[in-house]
Amino acid sequence: MNSALMLRRFICVNASATLSSVAPSPKKKPLIFLGSPKVSVIVLEALLDASSAPNSSFEVAGIVTQPPARRDRGRKVLPSPVAQYALEKGLPSDLIFSPEKAGDEAFLSTLRDLQPELCVTAAYGNILPTKFLNIPLHVNCLLGDEAFLSTLRDLQPELCVTAAYGNILPTKFLNIPLHGTVNIHPSLLPLYRGAAPVQRALQDGVEETGVSLAFTVRKLDAGAVIASKSFQVDDQIKILCGKNYAGSKLLIRELPSIFDGSAKSEAVPQDDSKATLAPKIAPDEAWLSFDQEAFILHNKVRAFAGWPGTRAKVLVLDDKSGQQNELELKIITTRICQRTEVLNGEQDYVTFKKGSLVFPCGGGTALEVLEVQLPGKKAIDATAFWNGLRGQKLKKL
Repeated sequence: MNSALMLRRFICVNASATLSSVAPSPKKKPLIFLGSPKVSVIVLEALLDASSAPNSSFEVAGIVTQPPARRDRGRKVLPSPVAQYALEKGLPSDLIFSPEKAGDEAFLSTLRDLQPELCVTAAYGNILPTKFLNIPLHVNCLLGDEAFLSTLRDLQPELCVTAAYGNILPTKFLNIPLHGTVNIHPSLLPLYRGAAPVQRALQDGVEETGVSLAFTVRKLDAGAVIASKSFQVDDQIKILCGKNYAGSKLLIRELPSIFDGSAKSEAVPQDDSKATLAPKIAPDEAWLSFDQEAFILHNKVRAFAGWPGTRAKVLVLDDKSGQQNELELKIITTRICQRTEVLNGEQDYVTFKKGSLVFPCGGGTALEVLEVQLPGKKAIDATAFWNGLRGQKLKKL
């Protein structure tokens, strides 16, 4: 093989498996998984667990991930989180591919030899070329594509499960599974139907939310609810990392009733008159307007902590030189100021009090900012930022 076409692969010291010795079993459908960051590991873990079941109809025949890159504080060259996880799980290194480009002919040739029937991507990070897309049987097809639906019918599924899938399922799809399609939705339906239920609930400052298991219908998140579980929203927004776990437990608990048909007859129809929407978050929503009251801004910071974050513009004033410098701050953590004393003429100025930057807000309220981050810099606490001003004044914009 020409050295220019050599693939970057991860080599284990004790790994001696070859492509022929680990070829997919003819009894199971070979599946290729594509992913790179930590969030993809969750999907891969679920696929491996499911494929290891005695009655599983598929197996993970290969993994495609981003090449090793410099990461972490030491800037060491490390494999992607997906590759690390796969190696830890004992997958042969010969089946972990990390091509610079998904169109590398050497890589594509090896992929063809695996004869995959399906490829699954989860935050892979590369654009897939036509040469790649032509290899698997069911890659990048439309949900309404008749060839795909025909194959799905041949599988004779009794149930389909979705969790943050991201596409609307056509009626032709929904009619195939014997027991229907169910969806794990992180809200107490009919509240917060839509793409961002967790973030919108936090933004609204609700004290309680939850997760629902509901049948999927053509209308957005409007199917009858099989079961739900409510929980309190704490100030550390643990809901963001716990919702999938809670939903998985709910699904496993209710599977017997779904398969015996009792769930369909006992599911509770949603009251559309009580429905609220949770639209997708737009990047420009990240900006804070201090004309709003402090509790609104605090809830927004909590809601957008993962993405897109929250930002504010401030003006640094040097009274000695008369210079002004506009800064963009990413607001990391906040709390509502319990006692607000804003003197006349200081409504636009940021002050420092007991480890926090105090921003005057609408309605005579104030927001305490505990952590900030400058563009290209690490997050720092308010004390460090204030000390860095060296006596200069800070004005909100």
